[in-house]
Amino acid sequence: MGLLDSKQALESSPGDPTGPRFHIEDIFPCVDSGRYAVKRIAGEIVDVWADIFRDGHDVLAAALIWRREADATWRREPMQLHGNDRWHGRFVPPEPGRYLFAVEAWTDQFSTWRKEFKLKRSAGQDVTLEAREGYDLLLQLLPSDAAARHLADTAGRRYAAELDADVLLDDRLAEAMTAHGARQDLTVSLSLPLVADRERARASAWYEMVPRSQSRVAGEHGTFRDCIERVPEIAELGFDVLYLTPINPVGRINRKGKNNAVKAQPGDVGSFYAIGNEHGGHDAIEPQLGTLDDFRDLVSACHRHDMEIALDIAIQCAPDHPWLKQHPEWFKHRPDGTIRYAENPPKKYEDIVNPDFYCDDRIGLWTALRDVFLFWVGNGVRIFRVDNPHTKPFPFWEWLIREVQTRDPGVIFLAEAFTRPKVMKGLAKLGFTQSYTYFTWRTHKAEIEAYLAELTGYPERDYYRPNFFVTTPDILPVQLQDGDPWLFKARAALALASSSNYGIYNGFELIEHEPLPGREEYINSEKYEIRTRDWDKPGNIKDYLKRLNGIRRANPALLQTANFSFLQTNDPNVTGFLKQSVGGDNAVACAIALTGTPKEFWLHFGDLTIGPENDRRPVRAVENLVTGERHLLEWNGLRVRIEPGRDPTLFFRCEV
Repeated sequence: MGLLDSKQALESSPGDPTGPRFHIEDIFPCVDSGRYAVKRIAGEIVDVWADIFRDGHDVLAAALIWRREADATWRREPMQLHGNDRWHGRFVPPEPGRYLFAVEAWTDQFSTWRKEFKLKRSAGQDVTLEAREGYDLLLQLLPSDAAARHLADTAGRRYAAELDADVLLDDRLAEAMTAHGARQDLTVSLSLPLVADRERARASAWYEMVPRSQSRVAGEHGTFRDCIERVPEIAELGFDVLYLTPINPVGRINRKGKNNAVKAQPGDVGSFYAIGNEHGGHDAIEPQLGTLDDFRDLVSACHRHDMEIALDIAIQCAPDHPWLKQHPEWFKHRPDGTIRYAENPPKKYEDIVNPDFYCDDRIGLWTALRDVFLFWVGNGVRIFRVDNPHTKPFPFWEWLIREVQTRDPGVIFLAEAFTRPKVMKGLAKLGFTQSYTYFTWRTHKAEIEAYLAELTGYPERDYYRPNFFVTTPDILPVQLQDGDPWLFKARAALALASSSNYGIYNGFELIEHEPLPGREEYINSEKYEIRTRDWDKPGNIKDYLKRLNGIRRANPALLQTANFSFLQTNDPNVTGFLKQSVGGDNAVACAIALTGTPKEFWLHFGDLTIGPENDRRPVRAVENLVTGERHLLEWNGLRVRIEPGRDPTLFFRCEV
């Protein structure tokens, strides 16, 4: 790997009708012609492909150049011809951050001379003059690199003394001249952006907690100290992200009562999404939860258990949020001087108002909102779940995410947007690290497999990182409302196995399933009241979740989403797939029941191969990751049985 001056790298053929001679096309990876950044993980190989060609029969050379966005110096990696004018190169972004990469091509004059000289000599032609032309070309193209120049100087002196053309045909000399010689017709593609994220952006298991409901005393408001007491248990279950619903002061004006009642009763705690009161706004803490020091202690407790805090940020204000008095210009007023409360007809949110992102002082508003995120980053939060980002301007998010990640490239943003598919994908393109999905509503085999094929295919896999939440405080799926434990297990297993990012909402492990009649929502929702739970309630599935997360952590194949292949099953109520680790050293096959009856079926691997890219082989045997049993495949398949009442999922480590 060499360093390349940026000015030199970006020089191309003169801007006149005679050039440039090269076409550099169909660069991969690339999102929307380079308008948005490709997403990758720091420390891992980025493969780059491009079609490169020009007129004539001269020998071409190509290189991949890359740098951190803020750097002035480019690095160069050689590209190799793969076939049919398709070239391949690779680089490794060493740390999280924003990068640029491009492809450059040029005519390799010395290799062109070498190729033609050898062809003429093989044909028995007199090549005396051609040898002298090669010598002259060598002197003309002397490399600037010290080692390459020494090699060229030595070869030139030997030829001048011996007049032996073989001296000029040395393979090492050819390689040095290609890599470091003067480059004729140099053409450079447009620079393409890439964001390299840290590992947890790709693989995370989220446990969503409502902090005020963590007290073990019935009716008592929970505190950060109560949350700290629960951290060891949640870590033991195998979760690595503790996601907190909003922890800010809850508004008093128009406070909601239980089950979203318009009028609160004495003692009602209101919705934690109605942010702000006399105690402060988005950078303040609900006093009943504790202090900022208590919060920092929770962050530290999570770190001790290899967990992180994810904080819910909702950009909306209760009517008594301090900003309404301090910055009335940030809100849109009606003719009578009031501010319209939030609505999503027919839903009404009388306890919140929205800021006007395009008010006259929009720079002040945007800056204040950015500073909210930076405040929490300064207090140890590096993961944010953003509430309803699709209802805020896209330019705002693109600006804010860049502003925050410029200061800390390791900050992760999860977009909570259940909206139209193209809008969800648009948010991912402009910078959100992870995205909510339609997983909750994909229940039948055909729709599950179609959705997984979409998310793991191109171009989505280059920018859209799905996070499969099984339930949320807002969503109790219809299929879980009967409270069948096997189905809770199956949905958790499907989320964990198919997506490397997944999450549950507290209470899922207790099989909580009572809905509002006719709605996909919980009755007595803790969005509006405190819930006190027995976290060891009989019938819980904590041990099952612990086992699932243990399998997940032990198998790198399950810690990525893109390297995914479907397996054939001859049962319409069983879905099967195989995942392989980034390095190809681990492969796991999964079969998951979608109905509750016992099933015997054929799990077929077809012609799938596994292993490192230079040594891929068919699957020959599998090991059951629960029982330890090992089975040899017959006719590329395996006859298996699932009893959903006991365990609706089979996990197999694959062997060659």
